[in-house]
Amino acid sequence: MPKIDKLTIDKIMDATNIVDVVGDFVSLKKRGANHWGLCPFHNDRSPSFSVSPSKGIFKCFSCGKAGSAVSFLMDLEGMSYVEAIKWLGKKYNIEIKEREMTGEERQAEQDRESMYAVNEYALQHFEDTLANTEDGRQIGMAYFRERGISDAMIKRFHLGYALDKSDDLYTKALKAGFNEKYLVETGLCIRTDSGRIYDRFKGRVIYPVHSLSGRVVAFGGRTLRKEKTLAKYVNSPESAIYSKSRELYGMYQARSAIARKKNCILVEGYMDVISMHQAGVENVVASSGTALTEGQVAMIKRFAPTVTLIYDADAAGIKAALRGIDMFVAAGIALRIVLLPEGEDPDSFAQSHTSSEVEDYLATHSQDLIGFKTDILLKDSQGDPHKRSEAITDILRTISLIPDLVEQSVYIDECAKKVGMDASTLAAQVKVLIARNRESEYKQRQLQDAARSLSQQPQHQTQATTTGTTPAPAIPRSIYIAEEDLIRYVLRYGAMYLCDVSDNDEVTPMNVITYIRKELEIDNIGFTDPTFDKMWHKALEITDGEWVDAHNARAAQLQAEREAFILAEREKNIACGMGMNELQNAEEAAVAQADAQYNEAIDRFDKAFIRDRMVRLDDRPLIDATVTLTTDPVVLSKMHPKINIREELCAKLPMAIYCLKGALLKEKIKSLTEALATAQAADADSIMTEIMRLKEASMEFDRYNGEIVITPTIKR
Repeated sequence: MPKIDKLTIDKIMDATNIVDVVGDFVSLKKRGANHWGLCPFHNDRSPSFSVSPSKGIFKCFSCGKAGSAVSFLMDLEGMSYVEAIKWLGKKYNIEIKEREMTGEERQAEQDRESMYAVNEYALQHFEDTLANTEDGRQIGMAYFRERGISDAMIKRFHLGYALDKSDDLYTKALKAGFNEKYLVETGLCIRTDSGRIYDRFKGRVIYPVHSLSGRVVAFGGRTLRKEKTLAKYVNSPESAIYSKSRELYGMYQARSAIARKKNCILVEGYMDVISMHQAGVENVVASSGTALTEGQVAMIKRFAPTVTLIYDADAAGIKAALRGIDMFVAAGIALRIVLLPEGEDPDSFAQSHTSSEVEDYLATHSQDLIGFKTDILLKDSQGDPHKRSEAITDILRTISLIPDLVEQSVYIDECAKKVGMDASTLAAQVKVLIARNRESEYKQRQLQDAARSLSQQPQHQTQATTTGTTPAPAIPRSIYIAEEDLIRYVLRYGAMYLCDVSDNDEVTPMNVITYIRKELEIDNIGFTDPTFDKMWHKALEITDGEWVDAHNARAAQLQAEREAFILAEREKNIACGMGMNELQNAEEAAVAQADAQYNEAIDRFDKAFIRDRMVRLDDRPLIDATVTLTTDPVVLSKMHPKINIREELCAKLPMAIYCLKGALLKEKIKSLTEALATAQAADADSIMTEIMRLKEASMEFDRYNGEIVITPTIKR
């Protein structure tokens, strides 16, 4: 299978608007130059996830996750690099041109694509069986009709039926050319210990599960037989394309309505979702009968700040509601809980009411989380002081998870009124519980950091200081920081014009990366950190290669625009009847304005070039490091004085280079000093002479960088 060629990737990346891409999965709000939302990669309690449309990158300032539109899709949807590029190509209607892949790349993508393909085939097979076979119509379709499901909903949710035959899907899929391996790996078929293969979903109505991007990742099947020994529902197992903890049934169909209404209604089963949609209430998803996970809660929070839980009014429904509360509270989601009338579930209630009646009932019968929990728990503990104490502690434990302090205080007061206790007593206990929560979170974070450090150690000897990890001892911290600072200049400004250089009366323009290269070559210096060294050589490859042609093409385009602007201004001024002196002054002003526009545009193009090309690479460590080093957690306000970037570079870039050279000198002095302690007398003098020479040079670098240098006075 071929791999996408570089020209096609560049075309796709040029067309990609990262705000559009991320916005398909995360609810974003514009704030300043960037867009902000809740991070989809961790349990984000306040918007710390930033998307920069100008840079084409995202960055979470809480968990540190960062990257481009491609890496976003890879991390969130589990796509390969090629799959993510193809997804973007499809989104922006760009034809994909490909080149040959390596064996490993080919196999990895083939496995995932084959699993998606066999799921898509199964979807069509189940739909066709439902609509076009006698058993499908008489059993499957009859069941949906009995449940009141319309043709429109059957089509919208791609409902289907599997014949009650052990190998119907299996034999037809093999005949259609699908590999037995992928039928088993997706869970569509099961292989017994004896080697026999049979269909997992035989004799069941089928509910396909879609990812946020709309691909079929799994299936749920409900039996219509009455045997008690037969499981009522079976579901696809975990696979390379399906993780139960990340999916919610109906989210693909409901996400637009959820984002629009800023409220997600959560129910339990497939039919609950379908019937609610049919009633016109479309912001509904289901946990499909399984316990909620943090991943599912985080997915909901990306689209809506509020969740409405709908449960049956029986004991099981109430217990289920209590189980889900704390997870939503900890995520900072505003929670409403609705218990339906006795004997009703969301499916039956939606079938017997109009959309306005459903929405009116939800609005008038919803309770806030503390009111609901207090009523339920205190009711069960009447007459038993010990149970009452446990119930109040349980309620306070939930309150302690509320991230907003004002909201937390309001709920403490409300709880105090309901239980008849002093609010200050309850507030003191909440503080104790918060302290315990933080201690537990801290210990858990330490374990996660340790595990992450161990998993990263073989691949990366060091990590950027901005990621919160410590450089490996092999590289002294002073050198690491100096290299990090210098590589940041390369990524942010590398291709940008810095100054003119005179050599034998010949003036040559020099950009930032060329200046840095010449300065380092003088002393034969390279980057000691392997990640920075890789980034440095890749940046050199970009500027020595594709940047030259791209810069010249952009310059030619801007020059043509400059001349067209001057000509248009001239014609306009002549038409206004200006005299010669006025025309000359207006011409000079137009030329000055055109030159300023040209210089600003070419600087903007060159400044972004290396960074933009780096984040397009199929190299996750380099993408992550690039985004981290080129993203700031704070942005200057419009009131801040405008900075002349080139003047800043001319002042600070030499200082950054001298900092690196000074750090290298100090480490060399330290090494020689350690060698002096064990040196033979014959070598000691030469080592001491070299140390003194290096110290003098080091002091010069310190003076240049503005450090205070104290010269010792030797008393005679």
